[in-house]
Amino acid sequence: GWTTMQATMAAAQMRTSASEFCGKGLQVRANRPMRAPRAVAAVVAEVQAEGQDDGERLRLNNLSPWPGSRRKAKRKGRGHAAGQGASCGFGMRGQKSRSGPGVRPGFEGGQMPLYRRVPKLKGIAGGMSAGKDKFVNINLRDIAENFEAGSEVSMESLQAKRVLSLSGKEKSLPLKVLGDGEVKVQVTVKAAAFSKSAKEKLEAAGCTVELLPMKEKWTRKAHEARMAASS
Repeated sequence: GWTTMQATMAAAQMRTSASEFCGKGLQVRANRPMRAPRAVAAVVAEVQAEGQDDGERLRLNNLSPWPGSRRKAKRKGRGHAAGQGASCGFGMRGQKSRSGPGVRPGFEGGQMPLYRRVPKLKGIAGGMSAGKDKFVNINLRDIAENFEAGSEVSMESLQAKRVLSLSGKEKSLPLKVLGDGEVKVQVTVKAAAFSKSAKEKLEAAGCTVELLPMKEKWTRKAHEARMAASS
């Protein structure tokens, strides 16, 4: 029967022949006996202990769940004998025992809820857009180390010299020059913004400072004015 077949599978020692992996030149020897799965071994041991072998083979029409693996669903509101008859486990009174929508998630009855009691982080870590970068920053030290006299400093030249490696949303951000470091060569710097100290140091060194126009922020008032002017 099928139980005898399972017992034979658990008792037999399966051996596999050696196989070669030509790609890596490795040779695997799998001559050790393979152990039967624990579930099969448990079934075989139980069948052998009970001695139940009626000779019936395993077929699709005699499959059945393992005893105890399937339980009936709890029937609520079907009388006291069912265990959850009258109030179905929701109690006698209260907002959560009524029909319809209950309380919203996070509501604690009117007291200060948890999501308002815990401290918040500043900036983008706390979910605020104020912490997001608005510029790609570069210092005067980077200009002095990577550019010679008479050269042009811009977003394209910085990426060509691999001073900046931009990806994602950084590619759409404008360039801003900060004042950390000193510049002793005369270069032409093109950027959308300069810090106060950076602009003073560049002008003192005889460099040319060109302020590039930034992308105009979209507003309904400006949009309506452009539409009216175009019409």
